[in-house]
Amino acid sequence: MRHPLTLEQLRVFVAVAERQHMTRAAEALNLAQSAASAAISGLEQRHGAKLFHRVGRGIALTEAGSLFLPEARAVLARAEAAELVLSELGGLKRGTLSVQASQTIASYWLPRYLVAFRRAHPGVEIRLAIGNTAQVAAAVHDGAAELGFVEGAVDDLTLSLAQVARDQLVIVVAPDHPWVAAKRVESRMLPKTDWVLREPGSGTRSVFEATWEGFGLRPGDLRVALELPSNEAVRAAVEAGMGATALSASVAAPSLEAGLLTQIELALPDRPFNVISRGDRYHSRAAEALLGLMGLPLRSP
Repeated sequence: MRHPLTLEQLRVFVAVAERQHMTRAAEALNLAQSAASAAISGLEQRHGAKLFHRVGRGIALTEAGSLFLPEARAVLARAEAAELVLSELGGLKRGTLSVQASQTIASYWLPRYLVAFRRAHPGVEIRLAIGNTAQVAAAVHDGAAELGFVEGAVDDLTLSLAQVARDQLVIVVAPDHPWVAAKRVESRMLPKTDWVLREPGSGTRSVFEATWEGFGLRPGDLRVALELPSNEAVRAAVEAGMGATALSASVAAPSLEAGLLTQIELALPDRPFNVISRGDRYHSRAAEALLGLMGLPLRSP
């Protein structure tokens, strides 16, 4: 008789996958390394699938492990949501609210609300994950997060969407870029420089590409010299003299103030910050409380 899959095994698997190290995962879960190893071995033996490659002192996910990871995260998130529902019967005293947000929102806009929520409900933990807009939408769709915060629209009919704020994109270059000396930069000049952009799927990239077309420029005219996975990496590359980029004004502000970047006076449209959630699922009181702090209560269906 095979032993059933347990939440503890899933927690160990996710912790090991995220840290790519058995000992560090065991320490994070307050387990003995032997117990963590036994949990992984039990999973692998039960299903006849190898989840990790052993590489020197570290480990890496196999293809099977990579496929299993989002499912394991979703199950754990749903278990936490179920626990949160029960805990809320006695008020907002304990539980975990899973939230995922795009990089710009998570780094520059959301923290103030997380701090306010923590002060109001110290017993409720908020588990925040960061991804690009496409990854956040997928996490909410799959149940790995109850709330997601993204820039712009999401093409998923199962998700409800509401605006919580607005953000301004700006074009920036290094101080020695030729555009800085130009009397005026017009949209027709944009294809004449290299661009450093976020990866496809990010909200910043999507909004900028839509703006590019709005200027009457062809997508093929965009000379992308570098695609980088974080706002900070994009900003640093442009500071080092690699072309131009479009960033949130919040992201660019420290470098503009320090004189490391110069803003180009070519107006870009602002964009919404939106909250997304599954409209067909129970919305916890913790989620409602967080959104209430933002002036947008979320009613349970």
